[in-house]
Amino acid sequence: MKDDNIRAHWRCFMACGIMSLAFLEYGIDFGVIGGLQAMPGFLQVYGYRAKTSIGWNISTTRQQLIASLMTLGAFISSGTAGLVAAKLGRKTCLWLACLLCVVSTVIMMTTETIGPLYVARFLIGLANGYFLTFSQLYTQESSPAKYRGLFLTSFQFITSLGTLIGNIIDWGTQGRPDKTAYLIPLGIVYLVPILMSVGLLFIPESPRWLILQNRIEDSRKSLAWLRPNGRVIESEVAEIRNAIAIEREMGGNVGVLDMFKHPIDRRRTGLSVGAVSLRSASGSMFIIAFKTYFLTMAKVSNPFAMSIIISIAGLIAIALNAGIVVRYGRRRVLLMVGLIGCGCLQLIIAVVYDQNPDAVETGRVLVALSCLYMMGYSGMVGTYAWVSGGEIPSQRLRSYTFGLASAIGFLGGWVITFTAPYFINPDSLNWGPRYGYIWFPSCVVGAIWVYFFLPETHSRTLEDIDEMFTAELSARRFRSYDCQGVAMRSKGDDIVVPQQDEP
Repeated sequence: MKDDNIRAHWRCFMACGIMSLAFLEYGIDFGVIGGLQAMPGFLQVYGYRAKTSIGWNISTTRQQLIASLMTLGAFISSGTAGLVAAKLGRKTCLWLACLLCVVSTVIMMTTETIGPLYVARFLIGLANGYFLTFSQLYTQESSPAKYRGLFLTSFQFITSLGTLIGNIIDWGTQGRPDKTAYLIPLGIVYLVPILMSVGLLFIPESPRWLILQNRIEDSRKSLAWLRPNGRVIESEVAEIRNAIAIEREMGGNVGVLDMFKHPIDRRRTGLSVGAVSLRSASGSMFIIAFKTYFLTMAKVSNPFAMSIIISIAGLIAIALNAGIVVRYGRRRVLLMVGLIGCGCLQLIIAVVYDQNPDAVETGRVLVALSCLYMMGYSGMVGTYAWVSGGEIPSQRLRSYTFGLASAIGFLGGWVITFTAPYFINPDSLNWGPRYGYIWFPSCVVGAIWVYFFLPETHSRTLEDIDEMFTAELSARRFRSYDCQGVAMRSKGDDIVVPQQDEP
């Protein structure tokens, strides 16, 4: 259709582009912080002299807390997202995240004491929890089904792009002999919340959130701005209202415990949590958060440059994969193959390093295998875990369910970033890349769970997904099921929403 192409949906693309800045900030933070821990200018302030390849090291405890306090903060903020979203809109929560991001960056740049640095890492974690949760909620609720998968897939690309930017900046400053080596990378973090704060002024609030607040006319205006064809606005508003009315009749008032009261809601909550948790189950946080450090300790030549190459490999995979999410199913081929591939690569990395840890050839192999790992993770697992986990929650419980799923995902990330230094730091177990032994069985278990439990929601509207869960379909029947429309749900009892606006 002439009015259903990308050009016609340019405003929706612009809105979701502004949402993607949240993932850019998240990626930049990971890229910058991961490199600082292998940067002499940073270690002169927070580390100590040591017999390593760079002459410096950082204590296991400090390394743990610098990396893991961010994910702990994200766990807390995303876990409370449902409660916050009951009163505040998606845009308001994102503005709050921008403020927290700026405050935390100011603290990191002005302190030379470890305590305030810990506080700043926790605050930026709170910001990132809101960034990732509410930007995805907005996109899930505002984009048409045809482009929703593409938008959500692009978030993984933007995250990887942010990590690459952080790696490049670290590479450019790591040779500086003083604090400016890490102050310059930290200063770049300011740009994203400032750009996002301004961009949010020009886009409307999520139409589904507005309907949940009984602001029907505001929802019509939001959809009129987001959609190219004003003639379909009333039908989309009616469809959303019908779906919400059916869910409210089934589940009553909305609260945290409603995620677990009804069997259908319990199933959707479990699936959403499981899908998002696949990111942590793949062992990705080990590579993303510590790749520069573990390459340095593994005596790989020019570890900062090699980190850039690994990040570029992930970007290439996402770029090649960009059209797949729109045209093909994502569960069996992409998530399963991605998880098995990532598990095998982690196992090979561990075996190769275990057999000959100090050889130059080993370093080259580690970089090559890490590149392949990032291609598999970024192009398959990381991308589609967020997409699947975000589409599954019900309309009325979306902020609660996806907030919980994000929180559990961040909790898994916190466990990895907190424990990884024990395994890879020379002052502790000194496993280095041998840490990959742990992630092979984890990836296999994740792939088996996907095969048996995760349904296919490709190209379905959120209302179609509601209908299929209400029909209590098995995971394998989702792909071929012919949806009849929201009015046919609830065991054949039609629910009619009044046409006039609610007071």
